[in-house]
Amino acid sequence: MVSYKDLGLVNTKEMFQKAFEGGYAIPAFNFNNMEQMQAIVQACVETSSPVILQVSSGARKYANQTLLRYMAQGAVEYAKELGKNIPIVLHLDHGDTFELCKSCVDMGFSSVMIDGSHHSYEENVALTKKVVEYAHAHGVTVEGELGVLAGVEDDVCAEHHTYTEPDQVEDFVKKTGVDSLAISIGTSHGANKFTPAQCTTNADGVLVPPALRFDILEEIEKRIPGFPIVLHGASSVPQDLVAVINNNGGAMKNAIGIPEEQLRKAAASAVCKINIDSDGRIAMTASIRKTFNENPAEFDPRKYLGPARDGLKDLYMHKVNNVLGSANKA
Repeated sequence: MVSYKDLGLVNTKEMFQKAFEGGYAIPAFNFNNMEQMQAIVQACVETSSPVILQVSSGARKYANQTLLRYMAQGAVEYAKELGKNIPIVLHLDHGDTFELCKSCVDMGFSSVMIDGSHHSYEENVALTKKVVEYAHAHGVTVEGELGVLAGVEDDVCAEHHTYTEPDQVEDFVKKTGVDSLAISIGTSHGANKFTPAQCTTNADGVLVPPALRFDILEEIEKRIPGFPIVLHGASSVPQDLVAVINNNGGAMKNAIGIPEEQLRKAAASAVCKINIDSDGRIAMTASIRKTFNENPAEFDPRKYLGPARDGLKDLYMHKVNNVLGSANKA
């Protein structure tokens, strides 16, 4: 068994407390390769932001759990080399079984999510409590989930979303002992979060997605005051990057995300962690497609992955500075 402390990682407890008190959210950026990890660390060191390195079950299979452990340890050392010992969490995103969560705790993860939202309420409570008991025995923090987000992300897939019921949150937190709670208030996984039919059109002809259900968030805050809330599926799907993809041979149709001003509003509330994955994929893909289109003879991976890494870093610095508010909070 490997302790996350031996890898130089931290759990989310103190990180979330500071975020709640400071009115900002911690960036939770997904990664599964070296370039993504480099971009995340560079962006967060340069902005002096704490960060959560997120690994889905699909990414864990893709990258290998042993390599991921050493990459996370490398991220800590890399941050120091760049000049700042920022707090770094290694987090399992959307763990769906006790066995998966246990394996991640045993392999050095400092935080795990157990997503029992696809079960009945009673089964969700029982599964989450079981994970909490094991994780807490090893100093690892746990994120639970109530409500279902629509969309597709790696192994997570749901056709319809179910808003979180405020009446359930107090009972859930009390019975399970979770450290944070992912809720459903209108965000969704993937790059196609809404259909054009669900949107309105503004004066400039731009599609405007439906607003997040801040009324549900406010009611949840009343039920569990001071408790850290998490937003999944919070990519904004930058239209300039979608255009770069489509102008260089891509076919991203009806890609619509969450407006950044809504995420900033959420970050100023009890939302202490905001997950961003699709935006990172879009940024890298836009850069790679552009490179291949402009330099069709290029075959050196460094020549297209390097610029993609730089573009991803720029995106993440923007998110930290202008959306999440976590700059200078390390």
